[in-house]
Amino acid sequence: MSTSTFDKLQDRFDPHAAQGMDDVFQFHFSDDGSLYLVVKDGTLSIGEGEHDDPSVSLSMSSDTLKGIMNGEINGMTAFMTGKLKATGNVMLATKLTSLFPNR
Repeated sequence: MSTSTFDKLQDRFDPHAAQGMDDVFQFHFSDDGSLYLVVKDGTLSIGEGEHDDPSVSLSMSSDTLKGIMNGEINGMTAFMTGKLKATGNVMLATKLTSLFPNR
């Protein structure tokens, strides 16, 4: 993932939507390595690579994530059609659009 993508995630992050959360979102990109997001009590930190204990792991292409985040791709449709694979607490994935609203 490029630095600009990290910056966009930081810019779009809504700390109010993350109040009371303590979760790790692991992303595995078929075309761009791995990164993880640590969301804890209204804060966001981003790390490259693999986290030791993610709450949910999501596998997809970077284009699929971009489409989901900008509203061009429905996350549930991506999951049902195999463009997005999830393991762990899959319901957490549904919170991504509220944590990173399209502004």
